[in-house]
Formats: sequence, C-alpha cells, structure tokens
Amino acid sequence: MEIDIISEDENPMLHRTDVRFEIVHEDATPSRLSVRDSLAAKLNKDSDEVVVHELDTKFGMRKTVGYAKVYDSPDFARDIEQDYMLDRNKIEAEEAADAEAEEA
Repeated sequence: MEIDIISEDENPMLHRTDVRFEIVHEDATPSRLSVRDSLAAKLNKDSDEVVVHELDTKFGMRKTVGYAKVYDSPDFARDIEQDYMLDRNKIEAEEAADAEAEEA
C-alpha cells in the first residue's frame, strides 16, 4: 500500500491539519485502521492523532482517495471529534481514557 499526500491544509484554530490523500493498493480496499496507521507513520504522528473520515474507491480500481484530520495531540482529537468517528477509528473517548488512568 502506497500513500501519496494530495493536499495539507493547516487549521490552527482546531489544532489540526486536514489531509487529502491517495492510496494505490494491490488487494481489496484497505481497512480504515490500516490506512490510519500508515498515514500516521508517513506523517510522523501517533496513530491516536489521526482520524480518517473518508475512503472512496471506484469500482474495479486499485486506487482509493481519502480525507483525514491530523491533530496536534490525541486530547484535541477527543475534544473535537464526534464519538462515532472516534469509535470508527478505535480512539478511546476521554471518559474511558480517564477511567483507565485512574485504575493504573
């Protein structure tokens, strides 16, 4: 799987960068989590800071276009993103993260 960044738009008010990217893949459309991890590695970020919103593959093609939001920290992602998007990207909500920190 090869990821190419198409555009990066800074959004300093929300502490994030909006990223449009293109993936060339050999097999089926990659999962949201594998795309998130690969994009985080390419951008030198932690995977909890990357929220993949959109993956669009045209029928029969080996190319996927996507949209992600890359936050400055996981806390900004938890504060700004909706719960269903955090669930899709397997990022724990703030309450769960706080509960785990208290248990440790």
